Amino acid sequence: MKIESDFLVIGSGIAGLSYALKAAEIGTVAIVTKKEKAESNTNYAQGGIAAVVSNTDSFDHHIHDTMKAGGYLCHKDVVELVVNEGPERIRELVDVGVQFTMNEQGLDLGKEGGHSHHRIVHAADLTGKEIERALLAKISSHPNIKIYENHISIDLITEHHLFGIEKQARGTIHCWGAYVLDVEQNVVKTFLASTTLLATGGAGQVYLHTTNPLIATGDGIAMAYRAGATIANMEFIQFHPTTLYNSGSPSYLISEAVRGFGAILRNRRNEDFMKKYDPQGSLAPRDIVARAIDTELKRSGDECVYLDLQHLNPNSVKTHFPNIYERCLKYGIDITKDFIPVVPAAHYSCGGVVTDKNGATLLSGLYAVGEVSMTGLHGANRLASNSLLEAVVFSHRAVEAVKRSGRLHNEMEKNIPNWDDSGTINSEEWILVSHNRKEIQQLMWDYVGIVRSNHRLERSQRRIKLILEEVKDFYKRTKVTEGLIELRNLSCVADLIIRSALERKESRGLHFTTDYNFSDDIHWLKDTVIQ
Repeated sequence: MKIESDFLVIGSGIAGLSYALKAAEIGTVAIVTKKEKAESNTNYAQGGIAAVVSNTDSFDHHIHDTMKAGGYLCHKDVVELVVNEGPERIRELVDVGVQFTMNEQGLDLGKEGGHSHHRIVHAADLTGKEIERALLAKISSHPNIKIYENHISIDLITEHHLFGIEKQARGTIHCWGAYVLDVEQNVVKTFLASTTLLATGGAGQVYLHTTNPLIATGDGIAMAYRAGATIANMEFIQFHPTTLYNSGSPSYLISEAVRGFGAILRNRRNEDFMKKYDPQGSLAPRDIVARAIDTELKRSGDECVYLDLQHLNPNSVKTHFPNIYERCLKYGIDITKDFIPVVPAAHYSCGGVVTDKNGATLLSGLYAVGEVSMTGLHGANRLASNSLLEAVVFSHRAVEAVKRSGRLHNEMEKNIPNWDDSGTINSEEWILVSHNRKEIQQLMWDYVGIVRSNHRLERSQRRIKLILEEVKDFYKRTKVTEGLIELRNLSCVADLIIRSALERKESRGLHFTTDYNFSDDIHWLKDTVIQ
């Protein structure tokens, strides 16, 4: 079954939806999403969007904060354009219908770790959910947009599927869409489009403990890598310092904004331990806080540390964090009176598919926006609330780039073959899928986590190579299913993270290794690139 449109959007977070809404002004759009249309990392984003909308703030301050948090590995020209275009994108979201929290002066602005000013535009403590609501409300009635729920992409369609040639043997690679599994109908569909956007989010599920939903299995990164796109900086995995201890999977995130509001991190001995690690104390950037917590837990043998809000006005706490307050109450924790037990969890991938300033990848016709991409904005560590900002800025720039390119007038490739699963079987050995998935997650958590070493990384690489071979063999002889597609992608992304971490012979930002516990600006102030 072939489905044609001008634009194919893979993913339904803020990047995919904001892009689709603008692309629909000039053509037809098909949105493919793994689960329900509102299920995405965006939907779980509590904090907000960082943007300079106050006259007491400045672009220079936001640029400096971003560069510093990113270990000065950020591409400064990209940081400047994102920061400068941020306010206009915020105004567009307001026009779409996003109801941000207001105060007497206008937009209520929060402050988070690493920020020198109050600049976090938010909707209480569920900003992502509110943005999803507003965008979906506009999209649901748009005549040019169709959403395909419970559809998981398998592979991007390139010359390899047309001619059976390897990517090393060809010149420019073209993307003509994707093969997609309709999970409910159990049939593979061929989605064809002049322009394809990867907006698949991150890869948090590669780790045992993560704030990411179950759908965050690195699909876009793995598909782009297999198709021949350039991947960079996969070693920089951000671990959110504060997720609610024993809250299940995905771990419930206690927003950075809670510390920005004045919460203090304490250990079991009631010590404000962050003062030992950074002058900013509990407001230090996430990588510093996560490593500090990791160190405290290893030294003490404790299973968690604590966030203390008891010194803050209880009514203000409830007003600013109503959802966090209610969720913690379900666990018997009144955050205005009790310590909140917290632990770090994998949260955000700073690396991904390399793009230019318009979100274009190395493949002709393929764009990538949001967490799946590596634009150069984040460097070695993402500054809090810069991710939603990146998504709206680059989704806008990508659509504008397509308009200028004239791609919509290109002839669609007509000779794309349908999916061929001849020679495969419906295997009953699905225990292999679940076992390998768990093994990858445990392996990555134990050996490629917050603190790394050559020994741990080499050990993880030996095992991941075996898993890759097992998955490759199973994939070749088995009909595709959602679980198998995700396992294939998880194993690929785990390998990319390990290879990147082994390549970088220094500690910078989110990549900290005991064998090179220093930053080397002479040799390593550059991206880690894999193709």
